Amino acid sequence: MNSQYQIEKDLYVLPSPAGAYYAVSRPEDEAARRLLRSLLQQLVSPLLSLDGLKSWSGIENDDQVMELVGHIQSLGWVEGSDTPIEPPAGRLEDTLPDLLAPLSDNNKILLADEQGFYLCARGFAHETAEELSALSADLATLHERHAGLLKNNLGLRSNAWAVVDAAGNSEVGFWPMYVGDQRFVLVAGGMPRLNQPAFLQLIWALSIRYAAA
Repeated sequence: MNSQYQIEKDLYVLPSPAGAYYAVSRPEDEAARRLLRSLLQQLVSPLLSLDGLKSWSGIENDDQVMELVGHIQSLGWVEGSDTPIEPPAGRLEDTLPDLLAPLSDNNKILLADEQGFYLCARGFAHETAEELSALSADLATLHERHAGLLKNNLGLRSNAWAVVDAAGNSEVGFWPMYVGDQRFVLVAGGMPRLNQPAFLQLIWALSIRYAAA
């Protein structure tokens, strides 16, 4: 193995909130997403090991897998801890309200499925949540229909859509998330607050429910 890379012993590894978002932000399969998605399907954060990295990423070459880990580490997509971390305990239906609540600066947030029905909503009236969920499905379909323009011609990396004010600040945003064979949309009123542990826990819980073999 290239001496540039070393694995720290007794370190438990898990995606960061940014890494969790990258893992589910697009449906394409590639090595970095494969590794992050595999970690999000574990029932407890695993010990970092070369064999584990090769299994999670699907890369057999030692140097190549360590280069991949170095790359995602430099981007802040993985984090290590001295003790194992567990996903939210209990049924997903029971944990969703607490996981969603911190993810919007005005406490208005919902999670919708690809059919346009919401699984859980906080801060939105029922009728509003229903209509936003239906709109989220329409926007996700619209985005996929024009993916060639947005991704290839314009070079846009994000799938998210937003209604913005005159200053460009989001008033309500729609964030597609691909977990296993499912597509969800996180709808956030105001400015989203995704870079925090609650978002990682949300994606982890969804991955265990919908993506884990």
